Amino acid sequence: MRARRAIGAALTTAFALAATVLAQNQTAPPQGVVKKGKVPVSRELLKVKLPKPVEADLANGVHLMVLEDHRLPQISFQIFIPGAGGYYDPADQIGVASFTAAVMREGTSSRTSEQLSQQLEVMAATLIVTAGPDSLEAAISGSCLSDQFDALIDMTADVLLHPSFPDEELGRYKQRTRAALMQQRGNPGFLAAEMFNRGVYGAHPASRLSPTVAALDKTTREALTAFHRAHYAPDHAGIAIAGDISMAEARKLIETKLAGWSKTGAAPAAVTEPAPLAGPKIYFIARPNSVQTNLIVGTQGIARTHADYDVLQVMNKVIGGGPTGRLFIHLREEKGYTYGASSSLTAPMYRGDWAASTSVRSEVTEPALHDLLAEVATLRDQPVSDVELSDAKRSMIASFALSLESPAQLLTLYVTRWRYGLTADYWDRYPERVSAVTAPQIQAAARTYLAANRVQIVAVGDPAKVADTLRKLGEVETYDADGKPVR
Repeated sequence: MRARRAIGAALTTAFALAATVLAQNQTAPPQGVVKKGKVPVSRELLKVKLPKPVEADLANGVHLMVLEDHRLPQISFQIFIPGAGGYYDPADQIGVASFTAAVMREGTSSRTSEQLSQQLEVMAATLIVTAGPDSLEAAISGSCLSDQFDALIDMTADVLLHPSFPDEELGRYKQRTRAALMQQRGNPGFLAAEMFNRGVYGAHPASRLSPTVAALDKTTREALTAFHRAHYAPDHAGIAIAGDISMAEARKLIETKLAGWSKTGAAPAAVTEPAPLAGPKIYFIARPNSVQTNLIVGTQGIARTHADYDVLQVMNKVIGGGPTGRLFIHLREEKGYTYGASSSLTAPMYRGDWAASTSVRSEVTEPALHDLLAEVATLRDQPVSDVELSDAKRSMIASFALSLESPAQLLTLYVTRWRYGLTADYWDRYPERVSAVTAPQIQAAARTYLAANRVQIVAVGDPAKVADTLRKLGEVETYDADGKPVR
């Protein structure tokens, strides 16, 4: 009941303040943008003390987190297995982590793929296994009604501990995935992102955006079995559960169903930093007759635990965080070059990246790229206005308030805190930290991280319409759609 009242109080506070902090400020809108309504804006700082999950370390090394909430008869869970993501693919088996995760769900020593799917359908439950091409961990997630949780965890334990990787299911998976891998090479957005990762991360595992058809074709059942055996250990894993269940109930169930998941004594999986950038570069992927140009402008960034994380988050919100960002307003609303323009900050365990992206009509590639670079330069050269900074921070805090809508969303915040070793009150103080970011801090961060001698430019488009524009900016490395250099 205490957990229930605490969650209810937190949500009441969150929704009340979110309704006001989401409001627009009553100031003159930027040219080309018309604000339809005006409402009062709260200047009060959002203050919350979030309900905390109960946590325990199990004998096999698993860290268990349970956020109890009995308002609805639902339970969701997440299992994180560090060291089982694509980051740890052997150099000669790129993609094996993703393939392993995908096929685990396709059959165990006691259940076929069809039986697993039928049982989940009858239970109205979900069970998903994933491992990204560059991720540090594999993840298993699921949800169900409370009275089905015992059965769902039983299935989860079977999939986690006893995957059989049937040859026939692997064959079907290859057939489906091969078509998708071939198709994505015709997507200019994918080609731009792939080249950007190569330019920013070099040979680091973070450069892996997708496996190749060749890697898929040579994958065997034996390779999947070997990767699973070597990497799916409980020693440093985490299990997060939210919903209609107590810690005592969850712990008993997990320890019973996963009794066979034994500690191996393995050390934490190593994480390394990508090599520093040597300087600015321009990459061009030639797609003759393309009617648009896909652009990415970005550079290396910071790790999630870096002291500048909150500052860069606010900086990113100002320049490219949604339809109120400078890039969207300038490139779409004022100039009409594109349907959308945005930026993102990726900050994992190692040094990540910041990137701004858009796709524009081929004939406006030069002015669009010029204006995009000019917006980046403006961040370095001029302090953000008080109004713009205030709007960005209020929007971020409002979004945070809305993220407290459900126990599962709350638990995700605490999973982040656990994964990155953040302080116990990290999320309680999030509004305070965002509110404390200043214009001089943003300008200093832009000068440090978005310096002109660090910026990487990637363009995908028609050589006849784009190549000359890029050459005006410096030396250009040209590639074909397969990522091979063009002489």
